[in-house]
Amino acid sequence: MNSKYIPSEAELEILQVLWKIEPATVRQLHEVLIVQKDVGYTTTLKQVQRLFEKGILAREASGKSHLYTTEYKEDNAKAKLFGKLKDTVFNGSVMDLVMHALGEEEPSLDELEQLEKFLKEQKRNKK
Repeated sequence: MNSKYIPSEAELEILQVLWKIEPATVRQLHEVLIVQKDVGYTTTLKQVQRLFEKGILAREASGKSHLYTTEYKEDNAKAKLFGKLKDTVFNGSVMDLVMHALGEEEPSLDELEQLEKFLKEQKRNKK
């Protein structure tokens, strides 16, 4: 698998389903995806086949169908997508990204406390 791989939006939708229910057949994936958006079975099948060809998915024969699992871990996808967003939209500035995210929605008290705890830990690690 290409270590620089960044999934497209459609690929990410499939990966997000698989991370929750893997292993899964194309039919099982499609049944979940169809609830989220109007997508044809053949479109789902083609996307899954492409992901398999790219080495992002692994498959195992199971009767007349195949069971698919991810070779691309969720943490890797988040790191790649975060990096791309940070670099392309926020000129590489994590601070701008965080401040924008916090300014877009009103964080809950729990989220603010988690952020406060995180910042305290970061400060302790810098000393």
